[in-house]
Amino acid sequence: MRLLKLVPDHTNIGFVRIRFICFLVTALLTLAALGATATRGLNLGVDFVGGLMIEAQFPEAPPLDRMRSTIDGLGVGTSSLQQFGDPRTVSIRLPVEEGADQGATNAVVGKVSAALKEQFPGVRFTRTDTVSGKVSGELIRNGVLAVVLAVLGIAIFSWLRYEWQFGVSTFVAIVHDVIMTLGFFAVTQMEFDLNIVAAVLTIVGYSINDKMVIDDRIRENMRKFRQMDMKALIDLSVNETLPRTVMTSITVGLALLSLLLFGGHVLRGFSAAMLLGVVVGTYSSIYVSSSLLISLGLEPAKFGERAKTARPEAERIGPKS
Repeated sequence: MRLLKLVPDHTNIGFVRIRFICFLVTALLTLAALGATATRGLNLGVDFVGGLMIEAQFPEAPPLDRMRSTIDGLGVGTSSLQQFGDPRTVSIRLPVEEGADQGATNAVVGKVSAALKEQFPGVRFTRTDTVSGKVSGELIRNGVLAVVLAVLGIAIFSWLRYEWQFGVSTFVAIVHDVIMTLGFFAVTQMEFDLNIVAAVLTIVGYSINDKMVIDDRIRENMRKFRQMDMKALIDLSVNETLPRTVMTSITVGLALLSLLLFGGHVLRGFSAAMLLGVVVGTYSSIYVSSSLLISLGLEPAKFGERAKTARPEAERIGPKS
């Protein structure tokens, strides 16, 4: 029985040859994503802008799509529904205008309650809370801080684990992935809530996993081939890890595509963010961070001075340019 091979053996793709084109495309896309985020802004969810939370308990698990269309048809804003443990208990989150008094909030609660009781007889409302703008602002700060600390921590680890060039290239690649994700949500205006923050942190982890596999192979080859040209060495390392990179990206991507298509409204934003993150994370690991090591001056000869064993000569592999 022959094993499935998405990448043929002895693949020798010249990734480094097109590094300047990739750098230009990456810079343009990053600027476009920053521009979209700055001009259009993010469609922040109730978690970040404050709002109303109503907890409803049904005699049996309600169809969320029907429930969502019922609430959205009331003109009280876009609803966010979530089930916790018991599928009969649903948390309803609605935006509330800044400065709205208690009377306006009670009116929204009454409207939603009446509509749901008409559509779903037997429903009970067990809790009603208002999330203030102050709490939402704290969530924004904590979310940003979590992403920043994750990126810096991983970059510092790469610096200490390998060489400073690896740390810088890792930082650039991860920042690129995060900015591209923010730009995607700015362009599509999909709701940006705490689930998306979790997706961004997961994207950072996925990207660094890809990056570390390639970096570790680069470091190993630098010890083995002290006299090899750096461009050839990076091409060799990326090609050696390409089967693993492609297989991982495809399998994760298929799982995320299933979530996106069949996971419902609640998981749509998370799945879309993760699917985009797999694509841009794989791209940045192969085409950006690895090739950036050349521009940062990393050389096998310098790295190999600390190696215990090394080959004095190695065959030139890969493109000359």
